[in-house]
Amino acid sequence: MGLGRTHGCGELRDTHVGNTVTLCGWLHRRRDHGGLTFLDLRDRSGLAQVVFNAKTDAGLHQQAKGLGPEDVLTITGAVRRRPTGMENPDLPSGLVEVQASALTVLNAAQPPPFEIDDQVAATEDVRMSWRYIDLRRPSSQQKLILRHRIALQIRHALDGLGFVEIETPILTKSTPEGARDYLVPSRLSQGKFFALPQSPQLFKQLLMVAGLERYFQFARCFRDEDLRADRQPEFTQLDLELSFTDEEEIFGLIEQTLSGVFRDVLQQPLQTPFPRLTHQEAVARHKTDKPNLRTEGTPWAFCWVTDFPLFHWSQELNRWEAEHHPFTAPRAEDAGRMSQDPGTVRARAYDLVLNGVELGSGSLRIHQAPLQREVFRLLGLTEEVVHERFGFLLQALAHGAPPHGGFALGLDRLVAMLAGAASIREVIAFPKTQKGVDPVTNAPSPVTDAQLKELGIRLVTPKP
Repeated sequence: MGLGRTHGCGELRDTHVGNTVTLCGWLHRRRDHGGLTFLDLRDRSGLAQVVFNAKTDAGLHQQAKGLGPEDVLTITGAVRRRPTGMENPDLPSGLVEVQASALTVLNAAQPPPFEIDDQVAATEDVRMSWRYIDLRRPSSQQKLILRHRIALQIRHALDGLGFVEIETPILTKSTPEGARDYLVPSRLSQGKFFALPQSPQLFKQLLMVAGLERYFQFARCFRDEDLRADRQPEFTQLDLELSFTDEEEIFGLIEQTLSGVFRDVLQQPLQTPFPRLTHQEAVARHKTDKPNLRTEGTPWAFCWVTDFPLFHWSQELNRWEAEHHPFTAPRAEDAGRMSQDPGTVRARAYDLVLNGVELGSGSLRIHQAPLQREVFRLLGLTEEVVHERFGFLLQALAHGAPPHGGFALGLDRLVAMLAGAASIREVIAFPKTQKGVDPVTNAPSPVTDAQLKELGIRLVTPKP
């Protein structure tokens, strides 16, 4: 450890009695009792009680009395048992304290905007505006640490199953088929724009054409849509794709991966295989395609919902739209009805639902160019539009694309549910508000005229 640090504050135990230690952290609380001053020093590992004695070192004691909350400190001292009756059984380090012999103030802090405590009274808006302060609270840190452990376990599981982690581009092509794209102007190709990916859908299909066979990544995704508790303009999903596969294999892989998370991270068993309902059964029995199968005594109730419609009719657009996305394969026995009766065609698509919340979805993909062209035609896309938006995909499918399929699971949503968080904002380090604003940096923000000129962009004042 740096700065001579020997232990984390929360690591001290009675086995350290007699040792001289150096701790680094923030001043959590100070209590003055005449000739004795007690500090609770906090770091990520927890709290340690430090005592300053005026009889032992009057100057050091006086220095401690002048400290303020959240000052950043280095303290050296001897570990000793707390006096009988003064132990704190609620703290892992509560049997011992540090008799300070040296103190260094690394940085004096202004008073924090709210108390660093899990029972904080500040509103969420205030906490998110001071997120770097809010993240000092143990419960906030524990949510991010849980996220880390879940992601680490998933990586380990997929590596063992033969998957390769591959990053796909963030600056990509606008192929609007769902939510609105976030657009990024190009300085080198003025008048043209990149888009931030709504998902890595097309790139992961290209990786299957490339022969990688098993791919995954924790993909950053961007969607310019109205927000709510379980939506953010940028979010993370576990994205995976595999070749020469079917629904049974994909279900088994996801169930095996989640079982490992529950077993190794949460120390809880997970009953598999998950129940399955067709879309028709779910709607008929539960009046929703996100059924909550949880019963008393069953906490985290997973189920698969399968056989979604391939298309739905848009009254607003007066045309067919893809239920999931236009790259989803139809069930083979229904494909012959696509031209005459598209609304009856079932998709090889599936959702994973936990306690009435959709955690993720996937499908077997169209891997033959003629069928993909037929779907584009049914969706009302002209040959010109198809060539402009998806010509590269059709070309790839015509060059030996294997059968393939995959799944995308919302990591933010999974962690939030397992952490008992009210919103996915609680498990994202620096989330946006419901208006899509970063409350810490106040982005989005204006840019200079010089920047706009360099991009060949002129702002138009909207009409009132």
